[in-house]
Amino acid sequence: MNAPVLPQSLNDSVRPLDGITVVSLEHAIAAPFATRQLADLGARVIKVERPGVGDFARAYDDRVQGMASHFVWCNRSKESLALDLKHPDARSILRDLVSRADVLVQNLAPGAAARLGLSEEALRADCPSLIVCDISGYGPDGPYRDRKAYDLLIQSEAGFLSVTGTPDEQVKAGLSIADIAAGMYAYTGILSALLKRGRTGRGSHVEVSMLEALGEWMGFPLYYTFEGQEAPPRTGASHATIFPYGPFPSGDGRTVMLGLQNEREWATFCDKVLFRPDLVHDGRFASNVSRVRNRVSLTEIIVAVFAGSTAEAITGRLDMAGIANARVRTMTEVWDHPQLRARSRWTEVATPNGAVPALLPPGAPKGSQPRMDPVPALGAHSVAILAELGLDDAKIAALREAHAI
Repeated sequence: MNAPVLPQSLNDSVRPLDGITVVSLEHAIAAPFATRQLADLGARVIKVERPGVGDFARAYDDRVQGMASHFVWCNRSKESLALDLKHPDARSILRDLVSRADVLVQNLAPGAAARLGLSEEALRADCPSLIVCDISGYGPDGPYRDRKAYDLLIQSEAGFLSVTGTPDEQVKAGLSIADIAAGMYAYTGILSALLKRGRTGRGSHVEVSMLEALGEWMGFPLYYTFEGQEAPPRTGASHATIFPYGPFPSGDGRTVMLGLQNEREWATFCDKVLFRPDLVHDGRFASNVSRVRNRVSLTEIIVAVFAGSTAEAITGRLDMAGIANARVRTMTEVWDHPQLRARSRWTEVATPNGAVPALLPPGAPKGSQPRMDPVPALGAHSVAILAELGLDDAKIAALREAHAI
């Protein structure tokens, strides 16, 4: 069936997920990151939080005008509903809310959703079109099912630490890569389930584990060690299996990051950047495999050449030669990155403590403005949502008196 053709002005105002309601029992990073991206596309995301405390990521730090950096990043454009799910009336409210939703997302502790009557099996009969997304550390079965799973622990279990760092030290990623991986697969899985529902009318069950998500991202080192071969070495910021590819010091004490991908670039690099065309015919460096094997000798040559030039001069030669290179920027420098500024990628979002800058989400359909609504205060939308569900002022007041909201 062909999609209707909308007038251009209307088409430009429509977001892909306008009209979709998501209820999320979420905390930390994986689920909030997934649902924030759904909100970016126009979905209404109702974030259910514990009264008085909320998502524990709210208290990770106070770096953003007194708010937590992780929370501000992952929770814009959401509505916060404070519910104490130990209270029986709160549970019935949540069940009513879920029955009206298109998507339920949860990354509670193992078994918690089932104890609340929110497992896919418990919901399916009454909510045939509901999409249920469960995010966990290790999955709903298997010997690791009930183990606690934090980002660093999953980086360890998935082998990420074994290939990241220096020869002397394993190093974790500087951000929550396992949570982000799981959040991305939850986000894309929900989008796929919405497409499927559009064809079949029925909801789906999406299961994402942090271990499986990061395990998929470990595909290269897994295949590199196929059938017991040696694992890629830990090489700091250099590439483990491509060389030269990584940081090199310049004569003015700065760092030049560069990367070569093929033999044509290697020849150009020798001639135009190192001014050593003879190296092209040096058997030690005749292929990428040879250069990796002899990286110590080649590093000494490159460092000796670069020692006579400034970083600016070296990057100028790299640019002229068409060799990929980059500056190693600090976070402060990224805030003012010239490319992000030139492409107008910054906007602002409101928060309970004032407006803060925010990057526009990548990949938004052209002509469709992403939702960039406020980061919510805890329980900011409780009264409005409960009234929408049909509760009167007296009932809402009673729930507040009982600390159920």
